[in-house]
Amino acid sequence: MPEPSVLASLVSALREGSIEVVDLTAPLSAATPLIQLPSEFGQTAAFELQEISRYDGRGPAWYWNNFRTGEHTGTHFDAPNHWVTGKDLADVASVPVRRLIAPAVVLDFAAEAERDPDFLVEVDHVKAWESQNGPLPDGGWLLLRTGWDERAGSQEEFLNADDNGPHTPGLSPECARWLAEEAPVIGLGVETVGTDAGRAHSFEPAFPCHSHLMGNDKYGLTQLQNLALLPPTGAVVIAGPLPIVTGSGSPARVLALVERR
Repeated sequence: MPEPSVLASLVSALREGSIEVVDLTAPLSAATPLIQLPSEFGQTAAFELQEISRYDGRGPAWYWNNFRTGEHTGTHFDAPNHWVTGKDLADVASVPVRRLIAPAVVLDFAAEAERDPDFLVEVDHVKAWESQNGPLPDGGWLLLRTGWDERAGSQEEFLNADDNGPHTPGLSPECARWLAEEAPVIGLGVETVGTDAGRAHSFEPAFPCHSHLMGNDKYGLTQLQNLALLPPTGAVVIAGPLPIVTGSGSPARVLALVERR
């Protein structure tokens, strides 16, 4: 008999459970935490459903809704044109589909973020991780675990803001530049409300993850969950944003395939 095809082997492994599907997506509802900008700027809309019919006179056999939300609400995908540095690059509908399925590594700094919510990952942290785990994946994702998904049930705890602004972990400006310009990855995934650290408004440049990544035709994934269930290396991420024409991003269903032995 002929050898089973790669896809047939994948389907069999999924059915048998030797490959597990881990959902990295936060549930999307009116309670989903939102980024809050200073009052002089435009604000994103909270997620809301508007009922069209529910097995009633408006539609006796069907239930459906309209929904309204921002492109960057909940677990979402940042396209290059989201930032001014990438304004002439791809919108979310133009991201090549082959880039939506890619290998991923997980760098775990949950302990550091618990001690210091303003913790910043430096280039040396990433290189130390590489010395133990191997190089970052060419054409893959760097996923940053900070334990922040445990705060997702509370807007206040998730943003962790005071009079000086939000306090959430992320990358240093130099690490953001290095990841965008020198590292082989296609993007950064985080558990926080955005790819930048909470105090990145005061960095040079401001919001360096957005500025450097978007300007180098790379992507962001935010408000991920369950990164603790992934191994440091070996997972494959499937990111599914809506192909919104001219859109700067989209809520996304993000899944990870993990081989269990």
